Amino acid sequence: MLLQLHEPGETPDPHQRERGIAVGIDLGTTNSVVAIARNGVAEVLRDARGQAIVPSVVAYLPGEDGAIVGELARRVLLDEPDAVIASVKRLMGRGVEDLQRLGGALPFMLAPEQPGGMVRLTAGGRVLTPVDVSADILTALVARAAQALGQPVDRAVITVPAYFDDAARAATRDAARVAGIEVLRLVNEPTAAALAYGLDRAAEGIYAVYDLGGGTFDVSILRLQQGVFQVLATGGDAALGGDDFDHAVASHFLAGRTNLSSAAVKQALATARLAKECLSEQENGQWWLEIEGERIACPLDRAGFEALIQPLVQRTLTLVSGVIADAKLDPHDIAGVVLVGGSTRVPLVRRAVAALFGRPPLADIDPDLVVAMGAALQAEALTGGSDTLLLDVLPLSLGIETMGGIVEKVIDRNTPIPVARAQEFTTFQDGQTLMAIHVVQGERETVDANRSLARFVLSGIPPMVAGAARIRVEFAVDADGLLTVQAREATTGVVAHTEVKPSYGLDDDTMARMLRDSLENARGDMERRLLIEARVEAERVVNALNAAMKVDAALLEPGEVVQLDRARAATVAAIAGTDRDRISLAVQDLEAASAAFAQRRMDHAFGAALTGRAIDQVAAALPQS
Repeated sequence: MLLQLHEPGETPDPHQRERGIAVGIDLGTTNSVVAIARNGVAEVLRDARGQAIVPSVVAYLPGEDGAIVGELARRVLLDEPDAVIASVKRLMGRGVEDLQRLGGALPFMLAPEQPGGMVRLTAGGRVLTPVDVSADILTALVARAAQALGQPVDRAVITVPAYFDDAARAATRDAARVAGIEVLRLVNEPTAAALAYGLDRAAEGIYAVYDLGGGTFDVSILRLQQGVFQVLATGGDAALGGDDFDHAVASHFLAGRTNLSSAAVKQALATARLAKECLSEQENGQWWLEIEGERIACPLDRAGFEALIQPLVQRTLTLVSGVIADAKLDPHDIAGVVLVGGSTRVPLVRRAVAALFGRPPLADIDPDLVVAMGAALQAEALTGGSDTLLLDVLPLSLGIETMGGIVEKVIDRNTPIPVARAQEFTTFQDGQTLMAIHVVQGERETVDANRSLARFVLSGIPPMVAGAARIRVEFAVDADGLLTVQAREATTGVVAHTEVKPSYGLDDDTMARMLRDSLENARGDMERRLLIEARVEAERVVNALNAAMKVDAALLEPGEVVQLDRARAATVAAIAGTDRDRISLAVQDLEAASAAFAQRRMDHAFGAALTGRAIDQVAAALPQS
């Protein structure tokens, strides 16, 4: 499936020229940026004061219609904090249950819980969803673009974190729809950054994107070959970023002090952030804190700062090494490294990345602007024709629940998208006419350890013996990472399908934890899966024997029932235990004990089928070689 709207080099439909210009948008947690590309050159669009960055802050003043977005909303925050919402990107695709553990630490006010599970916020007397707030930010961004360009803007490529799940991507699309923007494509942020460097035109080989922002870390490995961008692997940590650098410095400044007020801690963090930024440009400095009327000097040099943050930087390198291993590569296989995110300005980070890969990273584009610039280049490609093909990957595996609560993966994580994969399943019980399809996401072997995405039912299955029906389940993931699942019964052709669009989804931290847990529990999960599979198979054999003894009781020989009952009871007892080998041996004994009975049943059925039929009729019915 091609990911551009035109064939390479094709001239756009002349009617398209009447439509608004397409831009690239980096819809960020803290800041957002909009850019335009012309003739392969990207340019960030600025306001009248020359500012490129729009703070992702929205104010809703009581009694006023509309919203205030950006720097002015940040100023409102000082006087009317209850009227302002910031960092709303953290809520995209999340439910009320996802936020309960965060409590009062949230930079927004939650509205009373309402039916449906979707998070709702309150500001300035209004009740809003994250989609509403994001739509207001997007509206402000396209308004800036329209003013700068002098013509309407109604189409965009919007970037999302590589770890955004299906619900978060769907919420982003919904926000754009509310803002009146047609989304040409959702592009993963690391891929957009690589595009901004022109790697699609000027380079071949494998590249890494190291994205260290204020709150999250993300790394992706991409292969570039003849204009094709393929993401080989992605990973990161949703709880690791520049904010952790600030906490390390603040803890150093406050060492030995206890029972500090919230205001003192906030002041220390702000001072630590200033120190971090200064020490990225100078070798030493001294800062001051006012703690409970006492003025405290806080000297720190770059060496001391780097010692404080060294463990955090090392964590990013460990994650990078893991993703490189996922891609089955060595650091020296990487042709270049792109730096993204404001925290990559720290000199230690740049030196550490250079040491790991054995070459200086690419950092000549402002890391706060590079993602929007890449999105703008993709927007131009999609509206003007391009030879570039983007192949992003799934961050987590997708599958369905099978008997016993185990997961059968249909599409593995790090599979390039768009993709469609199918598997055949069958019924478990005789006469089964319905099949419940439970779609799950994650890396664990059992349903209870993964994320539930959707449920639907395939009905109209012809009643057959267990295992005879053929149900083909197909998963299709589009270029934006959005999932559709379809189930089809082969005999009748009946179909059921669903577009997986829950009202809330995984937060980045949960997604990272799911990946981490899958690695830490891989052995135990597999042993549990094998035990469940053994139990399911044993239950199938017992159920089949029960049905056979009921239907063909007349074929049982004297004394055979006692023998079968004994073997069946042993199998049922084994199922109740946790010894997989014991279950397998019990099934073997049961099948051996029932073998003669099964042969008599087969002979009886075959004889009944031949009764009253001529030899030539039987021969004609046999398959021809």
